[in-house]
Amino acid sequence: MKIVALALLFSTAAVLPSYAISRLNPKSMSCDSAQTAVHEQGAVIFRWTSPRGLPLYDRFVRNSRYCDANKYAEWKSIPTRDNRSCRVLNCQNIDNLDGNFIIPDNSL
Repeated sequence: MKIVALALLFSTAAVLPSYAISRLNPKSMSCDSAQTAVHEQGAVIFRWTSPRGLPLYDRFVRNSRYCDANKYAEWKSIPTRDNRSCRVLNCQNIDNLDGNFIIPDNSL
């Protein structure tokens, strides 16, 4: 009986869709489309090249619910095709609040 239950469990897990996080290049998108991608998917990874030629990447979220328990969503600017400082939300450590007891409730 245990074998049947395990087989059923593994076969069900194999059929469920895999929700991998999207990896996007913000420099090939408009600011509006980058913000829309974050809003619709909840969390995305943006990867771009710095002016010095170094690869940069980070995870951006719709709101704090997509961050770990000890983090909150804070505004950060990234470069897009039409805007050098497009504002999206990024998870930051609560320690960065410097004693402020009010955690911002930012949402995209």
